[in-house]
Amino acid sequence: MRCPWLRTAALLPAFLAACVAPPPASPPPSGEAAVIEANRRADVYLRGGDLEGAARQYREAVRLARSVEDAEGIAANAINLSIVYQRLGRREDARASLAIVLEGGRLGFSGERMAQAALRRSVLDMEERRFAGAGEWLERAAAYCGRGCSVSAAIQNVRGQLALEAERPDQAAASARAALGASRTSGDRAEAANALRLLGAAAIRTGDAGAAIGYLGEALAIDRELAAPRKIYLDLIALGRANALRGDRAAARSFYERASAVSEADRDAEGAAQARALIEALGENLQARQPARAAP
Repeated sequence: MRCPWLRTAALLPAFLAACVAPPPASPPPSGEAAVIEANRRADVYLRGGDLEGAARQYREAVRLARSVEDAEGIAANAINLSIVYQRLGRREDARASLAIVLEGGRLGFSGERMAQAALRRSVLDMEERRFAGAGEWLERAAAYCGRGCSVSAAIQNVRGQLALEAERPDQAAASARAALGASRTSGDRAEAANALRLLGAAAIRTGDAGAAIGYLGEALAIDRELAAPRKIYLDLIALGRANALRGDRAAARSFYERASAVSEADRDAEGAAQARALIEALGENLQARQPARAAP
């Protein structure tokens, strides 16, 4: 039996779904069946929030796939392993995992897989604010992708994010619209939400709070349907910023508090700390705006 996860990788920032087929009855599994079983165990760890356990199983899946020269299995699991390492804050390990694909030309990885790996590398560099490197890897991803592949919309979204970091909100919005069109054509709702969030961020940069709230509300609706906690957190934080921009501090505080609750439930300590800092800063701004009382 061939499992569909070996053929399609989900990126930015979702993990691959594991095969739901039951494990083989005869011990020990070998070949492709063993790769599938390791991936299934990784999915169980992910659902339980055990990222270290998931990384261990993805490493095993890569090893098993290498033992039978299964290029698709190697690439899919190496890319997933890089995403888990990124979540763990182990960025050098994430890069090393991607190098299995990016530097493994003798195995003949497909252009699709190369595009996925190069895109992940761009995202890693952008996260560390290495924007020049991020741009170079993004262009490699686009070249591997050619006229179109499964990460076409994601490439446009990352291009837009780089434009936003370079203080070019108009270019960011243009890339986001291209990503939105591509994602709606392909039915990729996760990337559609990413594009809407990017449009919201660009609108905040240009001071258009009303447009930002509209885009971000659409993104939040999609991310809630997809049950994506990290994306929901990002939507709520951005909605808080947009409402603060238009002067509705009560609404901004409410969104920040919701973001804090989501991040705490998702065991995202860094996100929870950022949300609390925004709540505190909002309170300090309120105090600063209050008129001083006359001395008695």
